[in-house]
Amino acid sequence: MSRRATAARGARTIALAAASAAGALLLAGCSPSTTTLDYDPSDGVGVTIQSVDGDELRGINLMVVATAEGEPGNLLGALTNETQDDATFTLEHPDGSPVSLEVPAGGTVYLGTPTGETVQFDTVSAAPGSYVDATLSAAGAAEEFKLPILDGTLPEYADHLPSAAASPSPSATPTD
Repeated sequence: MSRRATAARGARTIALAAASAAGALLLAGCSPSTTTLDYDPSDGVGVTIQSVDGDELRGINLMVVATAEGEPGNLLGALTNETQDDATFTLEHPDGSPVSLEVPAGGTVYLGTPTGETVQFDTVSAAPGSYVDATLSAAGAAEEFKLPILDGTLPEYADHLPSAAASPSPSATPTD
């Protein structure tokens, strides 16, 4: 092969590599950065409600934990109020009466924790692994969302099942 042919092949290789690199950079620049996207980092869902003045009222990691469809369920998650005024959050769901909770200005109310509020549904109309339609409202605004139903399969939720909360812990009996 001649020097001229070798030089031409090398030039074509460099040009092809440069064009490929430029194309890759162009595509990378056009695609969204997934690290800037909002997402729910756990098994529950987040619901954002804008108040009249633009401050956020939010439901964080909301979910219901129940043993089965038709059984009682516990609501887990949190409600946060970033506004300057106290707010009443109302959760409407198909499994009973609406639930209303007061959240102080700049505060958060936790649901289903030992120091938080306990909200129990009499029955859950969907099987664990599915969703029920729900609406969260506060400050004159409302947002519809799908409220997930989970069971105690994951160990972190087993202690939150209504039957687990209602049954007493076994106590040790002294032996002679």
